[in-house]
Amino acid sequence: MKQLSLATGTKNKWFKTLLNDVLRDRYLYLLLIPALAHLLIFRYSPMFGLKIAFLDYNAFKGVGGSEWVGLEHFITFFQGPYVWRLIRNTLIINIYSLVFSFPAPLIIALAFNELKPSSKIRKVGLGISYMPHFISSVIIVGIAISVLSPSTGVLNNIRSLMGLDRIYYLNDAKYFRTIYTTMNIWKSAGFGSIIYIAALAGVDQHLYEAVDIDGGGRWAKLFHVSIPSIAPTIIIMFIMRMGNMFETGYESIMLLYSPNTYETADVIQTFVYRNGIQNFQYSFASAVGLFQSLVGLVLVYLANLISRRVSEVSLW
Repeated sequence: MKQLSLATGTKNKWFKTLLNDVLRDRYLYLLLIPALAHLLIFRYSPMFGLKIAFLDYNAFKGVGGSEWVGLEHFITFFQGPYVWRLIRNTLIINIYSLVFSFPAPLIIALAFNELKPSSKIRKVGLGISYMPHFISSVIIVGIAISVLSPSTGVLNNIRSLMGLDRIYYLNDAKYFRTIYTTMNIWKSAGFGSIIYIAALAGVDQHLYEAVDIDGGGRWAKLFHVSIPSIAPTIIIMFIMRMGNMFETGYESIMLLYSPNTYETADVIQTFVYRNGIQNFQYSFASAVGLFQSLVGLVLVYLANLISRRVSEVSLW
């Protein structure tokens, strides 16, 4: 009885402490409500519809009246003629992104960190680098199409002046991954650098002064202070990026690709769109999308596990 009363007292004390903390920071918690509502409505509530991946879903019969088929749609996908092409393209495009797009925001942040906060070049440069993020993907793709146009594009005009043949870049599968990765870097690198710039702002300035006293220059500050200080942030961002290794910006891909470039451009998400929206194969598309999400979950877990054991930095 004594142990039970102690446990009850501890629980009550913990609840009172939590209640006091919530009341004290109530306005901060109020700011969380829109984000939590977004997650619940657009992220978690649709998960109840995943059951149609195991049904022969009929829109007229509904979820309850549709026939249960188990893993039939998954088997159909893995026995299909395009499965390995889809997986290969998805992985290669994301490896391109990991190698080239992931370091880009870090490089931009480190470059701007070398400028004084009051510098006009820093302010203007940051504004310019952020701008593409707020431009619609349709406009970004339109710019890319204009630049790469075989008749009026800048690149082909330069080739023509040099006496070289014009190339229809967007109709040639071998150029697609490079075009998409370059376009993605331009669109997202500047805005993605915000997190690293914020992390660099929290670095103790005395560490830079210590490097000056030791006779170190800018490179010494970069490799011995800046990068090590924000290493936990880099690792966390890398773990989160690993969770998207089977996801791509399919909107841009759909605007760029054509049947001629399917060999290198067709990815899992575009395949899901074509089958689910255009061909009305809702159950099959849901099964493929569920497979993609499960692979992303496994990758996040493995990346987090390795990070925790190697660097003691992890998401959980």
